[in-house]
Amino acid sequence: MMVVSDTSPIANLAVVGQLDLLRQLYQQVVIPPAVYAEIKRIGADHPVVRAIETAAWITTQPAVNQTAVASLRLELDEGEAEAIALALELPAELLLLGERKGRMIAAAWA
Repeated sequence: MMVVSDTSPIANLAVVGQLDLLRQLYQQVVIPPAVYAEIKRIGADHPVVRAIETAAWITTQPAVNQTAVASLRLELDEGEAEAIALALELPAELLLLGERKGRMIAAAWA
């Protein structure tokens, strides 16, 4: 199963040493470049960044529909907007979002 994820689910699981739960549940997690950039801002030497960079089952892929991303950016941060657009394009079987507002907007776009 392939899922698309925003920053919060990945970062939070990595912080508590449970990032592998995503691999066990979904096999493949795709993140957009904005999510990867948000994670990298933590710091290159941070364990969360190292864990994500070494997880071969987490891949980065940009959303093609930049019009959708721009529209979603009117209400959401860049990572959430790209994640929603990417999930609609792939189509992913699941979209992991940490914030309620993002989940509500994603449901409206589905």
